[in-house]
Amino acid sequence: MLRKYFLTLSALFLVSFAAHAQEVEEQAPAPASVPAEENMLHLDLSTGGRVTIQLFNALAPKHVERIKMLTRQGFYDGIIFHRVIEGFMAQTGDPTGTGTGGSSLPDLKAEFGPFPHLRGVVSMARAQGEDSANSQFFIVFYPRFSLDGKYTAFGRVTSGMEYVDAIQRGEPPLNPSRILQASVAADNKPPVLPGAQANVSAAPISVDDLNAPIQP
Repeated sequence: MLRKYFLTLSALFLVSFAAHAQEVEEQAPAPASVPAEENMLHLDLSTGGRVTIQLFNALAPKHVERIKMLTRQGFYDGIIFHRVIEGFMAQTGDPTGTGTGGSSLPDLKAEFGPFPHLRGVVSMARAQGEDSANSQFFIVFYPRFSLDGKYTAFGRVTSGMEYVDAIQRGEPPLNPSRILQASVAADNKPPVLPGAQANVSAAPISVDDLNAPIQP
């Protein structure tokens, strides 16, 4: 009889606890959803228009966070595409324009994922070490599956690929194309057209200064 009494009390306690937990859950505010535009990047290029990139936040969250942080700081505005190889990729993200520079932030740990390096994929450039990506990235012209599992793909072009195709080739190009403005779509910055940006250095880049961090 005593055992039955304790079992009844236990059952009542569990029912009460479950009801209380459900009540708390119903009262708690639902987590705010992240707007889709928060994980979209715009690159306004000197080649004539805006490139939109879908960022892979679920696959490479630290790299996406880094790209958005630097973008919002204006880090990429005016930077050239310093290494552009026909049939392969266009690389940018170095404020020195030589392939040897980066941001003042620490390098990132690699986030190699399952997404293949298809046409339009945007991936982080790095030095020899896997965990040496910092600010430089490249956009793939044609599929290059040999890069899979070796470089962190963090996005893919969804519109404006024709402006990527028009980037001047060279290592470095004689007349390099530039990112006039980089912006996160959620910030609603209007496009910057070629010729609209002032105070962008046009100093020539010597081939001897180039030390490209990625290899085909």
